[in-house]
Amino acid sequence: MHTLVIDTSFGSTVGVVGHDPVVEHDSRTHVEKLRDDIDAACRQAGVAPHAVERIVVGVGPAPFTGLRAGIVTAKAIAYATGTTLLGQDDLTPNAVLMHAVHRHDPRFADRFDYADVSLVTDGSPLAALTLSVNDARRRQLYFGLYADLGADAGNPTTLIDMDIDAPDHIARRVGEAVDAYRAAHPGVDVVIDVIGHGARKYASAWEGLEHVETVSDAAALDMGAEGLSLFASAAQAHAPADEGAGAVEPLYLRRPDVSVPNPLKHVLSHDPAHTPGEATA
Repeated sequence: MHTLVIDTSFGSTVGVVGHDPVVEHDSRTHVEKLRDDIDAACRQAGVAPHAVERIVVGVGPAPFTGLRAGIVTAKAIAYATGTTLLGQDDLTPNAVLMHAVHRHDPRFADRFDYADVSLVTDGSPLAALTLSVNDARRRQLYFGLYADLGADAGNPTTLIDMDIDAPDHIARRVGEAVDAYRAAHPGVDVVIDVIGHGARKYASAWEGLEHVETVSDAAALDMGAEGLSLFASAAQAHAPADEGAGAVEPLYLRRPDVSVPNPLKHVLSHDPAHTPGEATA
């Protein structure tokens, strides 16, 4: 099955599973280049657009404009071709990636220094936690906290649901969640990997967190063809049945900047619903 992945949560990543993606890092121009990048990705894979059988689109969380462009484009292609459309959040695949890294998955051997994410302990049971982030700008991060205790690699356990907050506040909330986790699982050691766009930008926020093993700006979709496959597999694991393009909605998490304006101030001492001199009941 030919699967096209489209994600515009941070720049843009477009590709056909099994092939290297086309990546745009400049968030100021990636929307304008999206159509050409999709065409280039299909030509590179030797797949005609009408031969794509599934589209996986990133639904964020991410800022409004870029994210919306990717989702609308994916929906338009799905509506026009009848292709299956699946949405995938951009935080969970990072936890799936770290699940693979901790198990020395050869697909990512040249992407991470395994010495930095070693799960060697004194023999105690160990929980690998992933703090997955994405840059929300305005000195904030989108984030989620996930646990991996050897469960299904496509469905890590969620300890903190996706949210948006300042890095220092995130560190405090993660510390509280880890304390609660350890209290509920006595004797279990914990390591934390902070991964995603913005992780190193706010590295000082994680200095007060105990058990941090790795801080990396890499995200699942930065892993080339292997990351593209991982992202698509996560979408399939979370949404095995096609729910239709209308079911795919963006995750913004931040309230919009625009709002309905207040009513106009009455400066003429009359009800603006009536014209001057008009009789009222």
